[in-house]
Amino acid sequence: MNVKEGIIIYDVAIIGAGVIGCSVARELSRFNIKTIALEKGPDVSVGASRANSGIVHGGYDAKPGTLKAKYNVLGQQMFERLSSELDFPFKRNGSLVVAFGKDGLPELERLMAQGETNGLKNLSIIYKDGLLQMEPNLNSNVYAALVVPEGGITSPYEMAIAVAENATSNGVVFKFNCEATNISKINGVFSIETTGGVFESHLIINAAGLYSDSINNMLSSHKLKIIPRRGEYCLFDKTESSLVTHTIFQLPTDMGKGILVTPTADGNLLVGPTSNDINDKSDISTTAAGLSEVLSKGSLSVGKLNKSKIITSFSGLRAHLGYDDFIVGEAPDVPGLINLCGIESPGLTSAPAIAAEVADIVSKRLNQAENPNFNPVRKGIPYFRLMNNEERKAAIKENPDYGNIVCRCESVTKAEILQALRSPLGTSSMDSIKRRTRMGMGRCQGSFCSMRALGIIAEELGVDITEVTKFGKGTNFLNERNKESL
Repeated sequence: MNVKEGIIIYDVAIIGAGVIGCSVARELSRFNIKTIALEKGPDVSVGASRANSGIVHGGYDAKPGTLKAKYNVLGQQMFERLSSELDFPFKRNGSLVVAFGKDGLPELERLMAQGETNGLKNLSIIYKDGLLQMEPNLNSNVYAALVVPEGGITSPYEMAIAVAENATSNGVVFKFNCEATNISKINGVFSIETTGGVFESHLIINAAGLYSDSINNMLSSHKLKIIPRRGEYCLFDKTESSLVTHTIFQLPTDMGKGILVTPTADGNLLVGPTSNDINDKSDISTTAAGLSEVLSKGSLSVGKLNKSKIITSFSGLRAHLGYDDFIVGEAPDVPGLINLCGIESPGLTSAPAIAAEVADIVSKRLNQAENPNFNPVRKGIPYFRLMNNEERKAAIKENPDYGNIVCRCESVTKAEILQALRSPLGTSSMDSIKRRTRMGMGRCQGSFCSMRALGIIAEELGVDITEVTKFGKGTNFLNERNKESL
């Protein structure tokens, strides 16, 4: 890093702070590389990384020889170490790919052979009787399933927050509300004009997800086009999480891995997603038809889905390139622009492996040594809901705010909200607190806790309660008229 006319020139600028960009930031912090991460939103993990299945895929589905296959298998093998170092939830619960008739058996056998080619070692096919013993709530019309022990579940936004906080502690600078509007390259230096100022760097990592085509197209004559692929989900109450222990897939189609039924890392049951290509990269609405499809197709796998137990529905967008692989590498006509584009499923699983390879490429290119002060450990907020009685008593004794329950559904305390507000990345919105504590994510979806949390946030930040937002500028919970009636 150096300084030119008052502007800091970074070694690397990462554009996008989803799970890919944050993972790259953390891996770069292992080296003496001055890195800045620029994010158009008000926090990390506000795009595709906020709303996806949270599945760590085993690696049977990707075509051998593709980047998807390579990074999927390498990435899933890294999750135990990462979750231990960075204190985010991960469980290797295993996956089942279910066929409903004998005619599906050849496809299961093909997927098994493909997974073995990709490097998986413990795949097997199990038939109806054994399958129903393993998962008794599956529909009785199941015929067989591919068993994938390497499959797992995690929390995508908690993972992104964890790697970003660790990157911050190791020297990476994160800047939010910085949407890239123009990029040029002069004398080997990139100038990145954003809504939050101008930044310069020697290299750019394009991890902009749905907008990675726009970043590439500002600089390269090799144009890309990202197609937003919307997936809708239904999230069920924690009372339903025991319906299945594995992640239940149906045989995949050309549009993806189909409707899955899975326990989540936080103890709920998740069903989805649909898969529909749309034009609007900001359209995360849900539709009656989409949610109906989620339930009808999910019920093919598990027939006991109780609609009355749905606590919320949502949708997420995937960055689809129009062909079935990732782009990971330097733009052919723009030296220094490293594109990470089309990172849809299994992008979450692949993130650690992609990040490690990118960091290795960058460190060698910049000829930078390892950072001797790199600390791989990040400790998350101690959650009251996960403590036993003795731990709770000790926590309250040390910090009385642990005795102040703000969110009853998820047992979130004032202490946890304050720790989230004081986190290394700095945060101020209700959604950012939710992603760090689960406040408002329970059965009542914030009906009880929202107003209490607004007061805590306003007091901690030293602002009027009307200035607290849901997810950044223009999303205030209360307006001036509400304020007058308080």
